[in-house]
Amino acid sequence: MSEAMTTDLYEVTMALSYLREGMTAPATFDLYARRLPPERGFLVAAGLEPALEYLSGFRVEPEDVAAFAAAMHRPYEDLEPLLGLGFDGEVRAVPEGRIVLAGEPLLELTAPLPQAQLVETYLLGQLSHQTTIASKAARCVLAARGRPVVDFSLRRTHGPGAGMQSARLGAMAGFTATSNVAAAHAYGIAATGTMAHSYIEAFPDEETAFRAFARTHPGPVTFLVDTYDTATGVATAARVLRELAPGPGSAIRLDSGDLGEQAVRAREILDAAGLPEVRIVASGGLDEYAVAELIDSQAPIDVFAVGTRVGVSADAAYLDTAYKLVVYDAEPVMKLSSAKATAPGTKQVWRRPGYADVIGERDELPPHGGAPLLETVMREGRRTGAPDTLDHARRRFDADLAGLPPQARRIHHPVPPRPATSARLARLAGQVRHRLEHRIEHRIEHRPAAGGEAGGQQAA
Repeated sequence: MSEAMTTDLYEVTMALSYLREGMTAPATFDLYARRLPPERGFLVAAGLEPALEYLSGFRVEPEDVAAFAAAMHRPYEDLEPLLGLGFDGEVRAVPEGRIVLAGEPLLELTAPLPQAQLVETYLLGQLSHQTTIASKAARCVLAARGRPVVDFSLRRTHGPGAGMQSARLGAMAGFTATSNVAAAHAYGIAATGTMAHSYIEAFPDEETAFRAFARTHPGPVTFLVDTYDTATGVATAARVLRELAPGPGSAIRLDSGDLGEQAVRAREILDAAGLPEVRIVASGGLDEYAVAELIDSQAPIDVFAVGTRVGVSADAAYLDTAYKLVVYDAEPVMKLSSAKATAPGTKQVWRRPGYADVIGERDELPPHGGAPLLETVMREGRRTGAPDTLDHARRRFDADLAGLPPQARRIHHPVPPRPATSARLARLAGQVRHRLEHRIEHRIEHRPAAGGEAGGQQAA
C-alpha cells in the first residue's frame, strides 16, 4: 500500500470523474487557516517538509487502485484511469517556522486537477496538525520567558507518529530537549529524562532508590522527589547529592501538587544544604497558561517539562483549515457560500514591519517594505532545493517572533494582527463574484418552468 491510499474516498470519486470528463487542465488550490483558534495571536507554519516528501513520492499503484475499487464496490477496471497518476505540479509555500496569520495561504499548489484533488487530504492533515502543535509550543516558550522548556509529550500524544512530530515541532519553537529517544536521534535534539514514581516505589525507600539510580548514572542526575512527602523527598535528595557530588547539572523534579509552593520550599531546602546549583524541574499538566502563572508568581523553577496538554494542544486541538480551488484552466474561481467565501486567483503574502501583512495577487508589485512569504518549493513535481533543516526553521521562527507585536504575544486575550487585501485582489474578487452571480441568474432565467407548455399539453 502506498501513501496515495491515505485519502478520503470523495477525493478518489472526484479525481476519477475529472479524468473521465477530460478535466485535466491545471488547477490551483490554496491551503490556509480560515480563523485562529481562541486565545491565539498567531500561528507557526509547520508540516511542509513531510508534505513535500509525500508529494515527491506520490504515485497511484495497482494495489491502490484495487483498494479504491473495493471501497467503492466496483470492478478494478472502473478505477483503472487512476493507475500511474503521480504529482508533477508546482508548490509555493510558507517555509516552516515562519509566523502566519488567519487567511494567509500556508501552501498554494498548482497541478492537473485530478492530481491536485487527490493529494488534498494528506496535505491538510500534515499542515493542520503540525501548525497547531507548533503554535502551542511557541506559546509555551513565550510563557517561560527565557527559562528552558522540554518535551515530555510522547506517552500522551495521539500515537507515536504524533509524538515524533511534537518533539520536532517543540524544538522548532525553542524547546531545549525531548524525552523521545527516537526523535532525539532522528532530529539531533538533546534527550532528557529522569525516573518514574514506580521506580521509587520499587525500592524500600527514597534514599535507596536515589543511590541506586546514581550508581547507574554517575553523571548529573535528576531525582523525582514527590512520590511520598515532597519536603522529605527534597531533603533526602539533597543529602544524597551532597554526598555523591555528581557534578553540575543535577536537579530535582516536582510532578504534583501546588508546584509554585513546592518549588519555594524545595529551593529553601536545597540552599540550606549548600546546593544552590541544583536546579528545580517542574512537570505535571503544564502548558503555557500554567507556566505563565508560575512565572508570574516568581516560583523558583528552572526548567518546565510540558507533555499532555501541549502534545495534543488541549485547549485548541484543531485548526480550521481549508483547501480551496482558486484557479481552474487559467480562470480564477471562488466559493460564494455565506461565511465561507474564498478569494480567487494565485496569491502572494507580503510581510511588512509590525505584521502589517498584505495578501495580493501573485504577480503584483509588493507594497512598500513588503517581503514575500510564499516561496516556490516544487516545480514539475520536484523539489527546487535540498530538504529544509530543523535549524533553519528554528532561526526563521526566532526572527519572526522577535518582530511580533506585543499584543499578539500575550498568553491571555491576545490580539492577532489582521492581514489586509490588496486593491488588485479585491477587484479580482469583485469581478469573479459578478461573473458567477450573472451566470447563476442567467441559468435561473432560462430554466424550464415546472409544468410548462409541454407538461401542460401532456396533462391536458
